[in-house]
Amino acid sequence: MRHPYAAPSAKRAGARSLRSALACAIAASLTSVAWAQEPPAAAAETAAAQAPASGATTLDQVQVTGIRGSIQSSINKKRDDTVISDVLSAEDIGDLPAPSLADAIETLTGAASTRDKTGASEISIRGLGAFLSSTQFNGREITNGSGDRSVNFNMFPAELINTVAIYKTQRADLIEGGVAGTIGLETVKPLDYGKRAIQFDGRGSWAEYDSKYRDKDGIGWRGTASYIDQFEFANGGKLGVSIGLQALDGTDPEESMTSGSTWYACDGTQNVRNANCAEVGANAIANGAPYYLVPSSRIYRLKQERNDRQSEFAAVQWKPNEVLEVNVDYEHTDRNWHEKRSDLSLSNTRRGIVDRQVDDNGVLRSYSGNTSIDSTSTLYDRNEEYTGGGLNIVLRPSVAWEIATDLSYSHTVREDTQRMTRLRANARDVNNAVVPGISSGTTGYVNYDWDNRGDVPSIALDPAFDVNDWDAFTGAARVTSEEEKNDHRIRAGRFDVSYLPEDGLLTKLSFGLRASQADYRYFDNTITTDIASSGAGRAQIVAANQTCRAAFPQDDFLDAASGNTISSWAYFDPSCLYEAFRGSSATGVDPNYMDPNNVDVVEKTKALFLMADFRSTLFGLPVSGNMGVRWVKTDVRSQGVRAELDLIDNGAGTLRLQPTGTYQTLVDKAGNDKLLPSANASFELRDNLLLRLAGYRAMSRPDIAALGSGRNVNLTGTENFTSLEEALAGITATGNPEAKPLMSWNGDVSLEWYPNEDSMLAGAVYWKQFNGGTETALFDETFVVDGQSVTVPVPRQVTTDKKSTLTGFELSAAHRFSYLPKPLDGLGFKLSYNYADTDYETQDPRLGEQVDAVTGTVIPAIVAPAGLSGFSRHVLSGSLYWELGRFDMQAIGKYRSKYYQDFTGNTAQQNRYYDDNTSVDFRARYRFTKQLSLSLELMNLTNEPRVASQPVYGNFREYVSYGRRAYFGVRYKF
Repeated sequence: MRHPYAAPSAKRAGARSLRSALACAIAASLTSVAWAQEPPAAAAETAAAQAPASGATTLDQVQVTGIRGSIQSSINKKRDDTVISDVLSAEDIGDLPAPSLADAIETLTGAASTRDKTGASEISIRGLGAFLSSTQFNGREITNGSGDRSVNFNMFPAELINTVAIYKTQRADLIEGGVAGTIGLETVKPLDYGKRAIQFDGRGSWAEYDSKYRDKDGIGWRGTASYIDQFEFANGGKLGVSIGLQALDGTDPEESMTSGSTWYACDGTQNVRNANCAEVGANAIANGAPYYLVPSSRIYRLKQERNDRQSEFAAVQWKPNEVLEVNVDYEHTDRNWHEKRSDLSLSNTRRGIVDRQVDDNGVLRSYSGNTSIDSTSTLYDRNEEYTGGGLNIVLRPSVAWEIATDLSYSHTVREDTQRMTRLRANARDVNNAVVPGISSGTTGYVNYDWDNRGDVPSIALDPAFDVNDWDAFTGAARVTSEEEKNDHRIRAGRFDVSYLPEDGLLTKLSFGLRASQADYRYFDNTITTDIASSGAGRAQIVAANQTCRAAFPQDDFLDAASGNTISSWAYFDPSCLYEAFRGSSATGVDPNYMDPNNVDVVEKTKALFLMADFRSTLFGLPVSGNMGVRWVKTDVRSQGVRAELDLIDNGAGTLRLQPTGTYQTLVDKAGNDKLLPSANASFELRDNLLLRLAGYRAMSRPDIAALGSGRNVNLTGTENFTSLEEALAGITATGNPEAKPLMSWNGDVSLEWYPNEDSMLAGAVYWKQFNGGTETALFDETFVVDGQSVTVPVPRQVTTDKKSTLTGFELSAAHRFSYLPKPLDGLGFKLSYNYADTDYETQDPRLGEQVDAVTGTVIPAIVAPAGLSGFSRHVLSGSLYWELGRFDMQAIGKYRSKYYQDFTGNTAQQNRYYDDNTSVDFRARYRFTKQLSLSLELMNLTNEPRVASQPVYGNFREYVSYGRRAYFGVRYKF
């Protein structure tokens, strides 16, 4: 076993050099090694006997590249690590075997992703959600634009990252924040890289669903250029530089059927033809009252999206002498999304529900109802910009001491802009003629039948109503302009001191301190304008309708989904329709508007750690590892506003809330401090067999957005209430500044066998006890409505002391069949499987169990609780590769079982579940010369859709399909 913190005596340094040389000799002589080869210990003894007595021999080493080289490097790094980890490493820049970082990470044991049209996105480790892991970039925290602790891996070019690691156990010197584990991303250090490289990588991209559109976006592209070099000076100093640039432009079409975000438990004893269903209370349901679950709306959605990204990375590594080392790095990414969206909405699916078939969980299997029908056109733009970097200085005044300081900065700004225009099917068309199929009402409702038996529910509208008839959409016009901004900034500094004793049990003593400040702000500015359906308003609606009609962009919408009954609808050009009502393309939002939903959080953290690395013999076995403790103090300051409200009579028996423009600012403060002990030990049972043990305490903070003091109050008029009580009942807290970290005590045991450089077999069992859970508590809050103070019970998610556990095991293997005859000797595989089980519970914020914060009275749950966010019981990934001289190819399969996924940063959203997901990818590369290679990558070959349920598993929420993707690339290296 290799010991990275060996004491630096000359005698031991010479021994390490000799062992390294002998290892090279063994690798060079054994060109084809089977699993049943001679034990490495015996081989080492033979080589040692043949080695010259005078010292180490300098040997030539053949560099292994490609897929095999990546797997060999990953095996070596896993073997050498001081914690239980899995590593994906490339010996050369741009060699990570995946088109994106998230796609690369999910090939590691126990890692699973939430997949979307651009591939993998959020990462869960060992069945624990993304919010329970932390991600570090060159050893530092990084920001994102979502308000959570996870990372948008698509912001970083995979071609400029060389190592991706998952640290599954904790070490005192690792930045706190990962109950599940820590994901580490590393770029190249130019001096350590050790050679000059100038490389260009170009790729074309093709999205299958782009071919479904009449107006195609066409082939996308991605170009990457990198330069690495080293310089030596006459005085012995060394300087290394690396620069990387990337630009891309591509298309991401998508089609879906989805549902509104608010779900109701309706009274199963009622049959109301011409009104919304009435909700039934939790206590009544607990006593046997029938109920069924229904959302506010059902939506067919067509998206045509284009995105571009520009990234720049740079690093300077300077060693003026053997004492001082200075590292400076800089990263910048600017990404833009441009989307045209068209929705066909059944916008009132609580209305007139009769002839119901309902299962025991309240899930509607079939029914009849009537609803308003909307055609909504949206222009959506997103800009997300990341800037990060830092200064790292290392001082080595002697062989025994190392002093390091690091200053870092990370900043992400995400700005979303939406221009949305709605036209509703009306009782009278553009010519004032009666619209067939409109059943009743001032605006009009359409009867429909619902049958939930296919991939998507079948919705049969009244056959008299033509959903493709532009003439029918003349009612309830609405224009909404919205600007959202997420601003997340982290400034941090750390100071570490290490001492390496010459001899003895301890090989390294480390002490360090760290301070950081995270600032997060979320702003939402929205203007909604309703256009009157009579007089001048009607004339404006008719003119816009007739001017902005356009052919439906495709003919085969959701053709892959069984059960689908609607393949097109009346489509209006989003730009034309918005400008027809607003008069320009400007959003016109008020930059000074204060939304009660806004978030303003400052989180300050201080941390100290003390750690000792050791190496000794125990029970006759070599053992090494580390023990330490980390202390963390966190202080939170959260600012929010409360708007005074007016209750407005809509004149049709309904009401809405409207802000008066008067606001109160509130500031909440909270804090906590935690002690995190950790211990890792590795026993060398044989030279190629390791037993690792780890015990530690870990913490994961709530999403930083979930620490906000915002309140979600429906002020846009999208809901029409029948009473003040109903309007106020929908107020929810979007965060809780007093939310505590989730804490866990953890134990891990891992057995790892390394029979040869291409092979590894490892298994681990692990246990976690969570000292905290999540539940919904009701807090009385005061709001001013029509000048009067009104007390409202507002639900907040709180951290409890409830204990729960998670247990699991994981298996991983890698092997190359080098002993088979050519060309089969190039075959190899890598396989991993993770199983976990937990009794952790997450109550649905609206329909789950609720507790009165003052009296302790429990309101029972209507729907069953979910588990941990991101938790999948089974996660499996495997790859089969074949290297044939200059040609290599790899097929990769990934599977994760169903899981609960929370909504980022908004604790008011209801529980959402995703179905099992299987994906298959293929990659191939041919190297013409050492300089020139071609590659092909095929993604999502199974065309697996993303299917979601809400608020209980099996109750349809969403079906999203985005097709297959292909990338063709060329790389040239000087």
